Amino acid sequence: MFIQQKILNLLIRSGARLAKPGEFTQRAFLNGKLDLSQAEAVADLIASESESAHKVAMQQMRGGFSSELQELRSRLLSFISLIELELDFSEEDVEFADRKELKKLIKNIELHLLKLIKSFELGNAVKNGIPVAIVGEPNAGKSTLLNVLLNEDKAIVSDIAGTTRDAVEDIISVNGILFRLIDTAGIRETQDKIESLGIERTMEKIKKADIILFLLNAGDPYAENKISEMRKKTKGKHLIVIFNKIDKAGVKQNLISDEEIKIIEISAKYKINIDKLNQQLIDTVNYSSLKQNDTIITNTRHLEALQNAYQSLFRVSEGLENNISGDFLAQDIRETLQYIGEITGEFTTDEILGNIFKNFCIGK
Repeated sequence: MFIQQKILNLLIRSGARLAKPGEFTQRAFLNGKLDLSQAEAVADLIASESESAHKVAMQQMRGGFSSELQELRSRLLSFISLIELELDFSEEDVEFADRKELKKLIKNIELHLLKLIKSFELGNAVKNGIPVAIVGEPNAGKSTLLNVLLNEDKAIVSDIAGTTRDAVEDIISVNGILFRLIDTAGIRETQDKIESLGIERTMEKIKKADIILFLLNAGDPYAENKISEMRKKTKGKHLIVIFNKIDKAGVKQNLISDEEIKIIEISAKYKINIDKLNQQLIDTVNYSSLKQNDTIITNTRHLEALQNAYQSLFRVSEGLENNISGDFLAQDIRETLQYIGEITGEFTTDEILGNIFKNFCIGK
């Protein structure tokens, strides 16, 4: 570092200056070499921590997302030009834009935007990791399972019930997908104030997690009732029931009447069926979009712009149904074009550019 600093000081004394964060990428954008979504993908590529995040960033940087948006904009532009031509001949009551064709186009674009908007759930998970809460009663083997999945002794393992008092978190990559594992305090009735706080935090982690791994002891006679209670607490979440300690002699078979429940029987201690659990985690994620190279949204700014564009198009659809005049239709279509253009940088402000490039590394 000393030698590097000496060289930098020498260069600065000779008239050079330090590059600002993202300056080279920003210059590429300002000179038309990249659009704004591609420039943002540069930062995503540098920050990618998994194969899937790298793949999504590369696809965006190569212009896959931009090409889709450009296609949508060009189709809308051809129609708005016809509608605005009608406005020039408003006194002659002529119609250049076929309203039936416009309805069909708007419907197709709405469906396309909706698909992109829905992809954000997977994109956000790919970029930041999917939160997975490991929950269950004390001594069900939650900490042991966390250690096995991480392949390290991250959490304290003990025969004493209630050892885990706070959430322990770490990240694993399974088939290129990041999962943020959260080992939580065991759920039970307790008078211990510290353990009670841990259980409260467990319930908070359940609310924030996308996937719940619910651990039970194999052969638990009250398993069905406990699963039913857990399902009530985890509505809208992916619930995977895990029966642990199948290695113990005399364990009864687990019979659950609800066929919709995903059940895996494992031994965390002896690492039995851990591969099946990993596969179930992957199956729970909508992994097909990644495999098919579909465009996946990972950026909150893009999501907001797409949602606004969708709302504008919805107003166009309503206007067509109510036969409103072309000038109102044109205004809503212009708004849609502007929101789409904000993603690629065709419509932008210094404030937006400042917010984007300030988060870049120096010299990128």
